[in-house]
Amino acid sequence: MSDSDALLPESGPAPAAQAAPVRQGMWSTGTGDTSGYGGVRRTVEWPAPATAPYGSWFDDALARLSGLVNDAFYKVVVDHGELTVYVARERIVEVMANLRDDAHLRFEFCASVSGVHYPDELGSELHVVYHLQSMTHNRRIRIETTCAETDPHVPSVVATYPAADWHERETWDMFGIIFDGHPHLTRILMPDDWAGHPQRKDYPLGGIPIEYKGAVVPPVDSRRSY
Repeated sequence: MSDSDALLPESGPAPAAQAAPVRQGMWSTGTGDTSGYGGVRRTVEWPAPATAPYGSWFDDALARLSGLVNDAFYKVVVDHGELTVYVARERIVEVMANLRDDAHLRFEFCASVSGVHYPDELGSELHVVYHLQSMTHNRRIRIETTCAETDPHVPSVVATYPAADWHERETWDMFGIIFDGHPHLTRILMPDDWAGHPQRKDYPLGGIPIEYKGAVVPPVDSRRSY
C-alpha cells in the first residue's frame, strides 16, 4: 500500500442511486412549447460515483486533501476525464482554503461559482458548483456542495477567492442560494425588488410580461406557435 492509499478515506456506504428521469420536449413539462422540440424524449443518465484508485493525479490530490481536512468529501465522480468532488457545505470553506494554499494542491484560481436546481433531489435540491484551476500544477477540479430549498444556505468563499464575489451574487439572484458571510449579497442581474429566482426549474416559463425600454414583450405562452 502506498502512502497516498493510506491517506484516502475508508469507503462508506454507497451513495443512493439517483433515479433516471425521462425528460420530454425542450422545456419543462406542462409549458407551452413553441420550440418544435415537443416530441423529444430522453433518459437522463447520471454519472456513477467513482472508487479509488481514480487514476491520473486524482489519487494523490484527494489523499492530500483528506490528510488536511477531516471528512473532506463524501463522493467523487470521474467522468469524461474530469474530477468532481462533493463536499458537505459545513466543510466548504476549510476545503477551499486548503485547495488554494497547500503547496501540493495550489488551486489558485476560482474560475466560476454557479448554481443548479434539481427539484427531484429531495433535501439537496440546490447545488453550488465551483470550478478551480491550479496554475502551478496545470490542473482543474470541480467542487460541488448542496443545500435544501427549505434551508438554502452555503458559506461564502469570497474571503478565500475574492473573484467569487459577483459569482455568488449571481447564484443568489438566479437560484436563491444565500451565501453566509458574503460582504454584500445583493441582486446583480434582476432589479432589487424582483420576486423569485429565474433559473430555478419551478420558475414560470412565460406568463410574465417583460418591459424593455417602453416596449412590452408578451409571455411565450401567448405568442404564435409554429
